[in-house]
Amino acid sequence: MASEKESNGLDNYAFALEGHFCDLPETEHGEEMDTSMEGDNNKLAYCVTDVPPWYLCILLGIQHCLTAFGGIIAIPLILSQGLCLQHDGLTQSHLISTIFFVSGICTLLQVTFGIRLPILQGGTFTLLAPSMAMLSMPEWSCPAWTQNASLVNTSSPEFIEVWQSRMRALQGSIMVGSLLQVFVGFSGLIGLFMRFIGPLTIAPTISLIGLSLFDSAGTNAGFHWGIAVMTIVLITLFSQYLRHIPVPFPAYSKDKKLHVSRVYVFQILPVLLGITLSWLICYILTTYNVLPAEPDKYGYMARTDLKGNVLSQAPWFTFPYPGQWGIPTVSLAGVVGILAGVISSMIESVGDYHACARLSGAPPPPKHAINRGIGIEGLGCLLAGAWGTGNGTTSYSENVGALGITKVGSRMVIVASGVLMIIMGVFGKVGAIFTTIPQPVVGGMFMVMFGVISAAGVSNLQYADMNSSRNIFIFGFSMFSGLVIPNWILKYPEAITTGVVELDQMLQVLLTTSMFVGGFFGFILDNTIPGSKHERGIVAWNKAHEDDSSNTLESGEVYNLPFGITSFLSSSSWTRYMPFCPPGVRSSPDECGANTNALESKQPPRDQDPPQILIGVTL
Repeated sequence: MASEKESNGLDNYAFALEGHFCDLPETEHGEEMDTSMEGDNNKLAYCVTDVPPWYLCILLGIQHCLTAFGGIIAIPLILSQGLCLQHDGLTQSHLISTIFFVSGICTLLQVTFGIRLPILQGGTFTLLAPSMAMLSMPEWSCPAWTQNASLVNTSSPEFIEVWQSRMRALQGSIMVGSLLQVFVGFSGLIGLFMRFIGPLTIAPTISLIGLSLFDSAGTNAGFHWGIAVMTIVLITLFSQYLRHIPVPFPAYSKDKKLHVSRVYVFQILPVLLGITLSWLICYILTTYNVLPAEPDKYGYMARTDLKGNVLSQAPWFTFPYPGQWGIPTVSLAGVVGILAGVISSMIESVGDYHACARLSGAPPPPKHAINRGIGIEGLGCLLAGAWGTGNGTTSYSENVGALGITKVGSRMVIVASGVLMIIMGVFGKVGAIFTTIPQPVVGGMFMVMFGVISAAGVSNLQYADMNSSRNIFIFGFSMFSGLVIPNWILKYPEAITTGVVELDQMLQVLLTTSMFVGGFFGFILDNTIPGSKHERGIVAWNKAHEDDSSNTLESGEVYNLPFGITSFLSSSSWTRYMPFCPPGVRSSPDECGANTNALESKQPPRDQDPPQILIGVTL
């Protein structure tokens, strides 16, 4: 660990922390990472292998849960429309509890046996698009009576079968589709796969995830544009204008005793604060009957008492379990659509691993750790499908960014987050509370979140030469095709008639999934139209993810398996051919932590990669 340097005060951090510090990695030119603040921004209070005090783990663990809050609860709320559950708040609360529970389990698996970096797992929007495309097929379209709240009896067997049959088909498709991610991860093929994926494939794929959900955002916001705009303004105010303004909070430490510490609360929790304030204002307007009480009046959906009975009906304790909605069924069309989402999720996660490693003071993840991380994510999708979340799991970029804010890169904090999410999933009242958020507030949140997702996809173009007419053509055509073709297929679903029902269903799901259409054209055109690697952005892309020897911790110390598993496996020679196994341990764990400048000697040599690739291809 780097020696402690002088500090001009810890109030520059999002949280004031006492402890030792380690330097963040430097850039390739030897200059410190570019930050918006001066002073100690190049130091971490706790590195990835450090263990902060238990109370700090809990506090920061809660913060990570709240940071992921928006993305996690948004997915069940969107899925409820395709599952015909718009008017069944109690079932929506069960879905929210289930996704919290499974996200907690997957986070613990990833931190303990997967990539072993402080990275949170949660629901993924990359599977949301193909899921909604599958549920929009004629055989899964919701009956008209389920759209009328007065006709829906949520306890009737007929209604239960309507939504559970759709959920079971979604479960089976996700479980089968996740097997590809498990195979690609544990076989080591992810490295081979990434050779053909560049910025011009990733940009339209990720951008179209957000753009394809504009209808859901507009529908929810349209129930009361005033409330939706207020939510947007609040989230924008907190996340952009007030993010560098600290708020004084009382704090206690052994050295300073009771003192005032500054917390960048607006930068950490902008979405939660924006939703909470809008929610509170809607509650006040409902209490004083400012919002109309008649269902046919504009603004009725902004009331907070529409699902008031859900909170009283929801049990205090609920324990989600596999197969709780019945035995999953498999649809070929659904599986193929989910595969497109799984591929996008893998690409996004590899980038998250490298970003998380830099922000947590860890070495760049070696191949065996990346392979294991992707494999565990696939296993997480399998568990999510079995439990019935209607979604999978992926690494959360929002929480990777939170590491840079808090300056705490310890993975024990993420372990605490995983445990907290499991507890939230067990308490049924927690999920019920979230279902009472007025729909215009949700619509405002969607407009911000989906806009950011779209922009995040476009940001990948920074690696490519966008002065090139070749690249402009590829990106423009991919984006436009990803909007035009799905829209046309949705208007004329009967246009696809090959004579084979299963093939018709498969093509309909694929061609109505915007991210697949855009990503497909981007992939084909980028790999067939002549262009240099520099022009395509491959050189800059690889350079951004290449190993950096100026890290503060050793590779084996961070990425080796826990509980002595690495030492046990190193005793067998065959494990070096397994792409997800760490290389043989050359020294004891004590020696491994003694020399923090010997990173290069501990990393596996390049010539070990070909056998792993060969064994992966053989599998």
